[in-house]
Amino acid sequence: MKIGVLASQGAFAEHIDLLHRLDREAVPVRLPGDLEGADGLIIPGGESTTISRLMAEYNLVDDVVSLVNDGMPVFGTCAGMILMARNIYDNGVKSLNLMDITVRRNAFGRQTDSFEADLAISVLGDKPFPCIFIRAPIIERIDDGVEAVAQLDNGTVVAARQGKLLVSSFHPELTGDTRFHRYFLDIVDGKR
Repeated sequence: MKIGVLASQGAFAEHIDLLHRLDREAVPVRLPGDLEGADGLIIPGGESTTISRLMAEYNLVDDVVSLVNDGMPVFGTCAGMILMARNIYDNGVKSLNLMDITVRRNAFGRQTDSFEADLAISVLGDKPFPCIFIRAPIIERIDDGVEAVAQLDNGTVVAARQGKLLVSSFHPELTGDTRFHRYFLDIVDGKR
């Protein structure tokens, strides 16, 4: 199995390192040709406006959308979630329009308002998952066919799945816990 990790900007190296820890081939994706042979794609956290512009500049948008339409699984974290959303509040970002969700960018405030929370995520088992929120977005609305995977105590949705598409507001690549990535790899493998 080969997983592409969009490497325009953001936390791509951390995703690649984590995938290597899980004995998976992981390749940085900067140009359309880098997607060749990939079984799945991760769009990392970072700055969503910058990632969006770089994807357009390097002609990645159409290829990614086409691959998703052909069934490629994609996992977006933080900025990646913003890019995958059908609707974005406070929009300065060109969305890929992949998932039937509405997100709000920087929903918790500035960098200084970043936080960590241990969340119960049933698809990962009984042990709470350590979630790191850095200038994180939230999912304000999920449409039919979208499943809420993780929520804060107040009910705010911070991870969701629609078919082979998975998103999270938080950064699982920054923890020592590999369960969220293993969940995505199970989606890629067709086990979930």
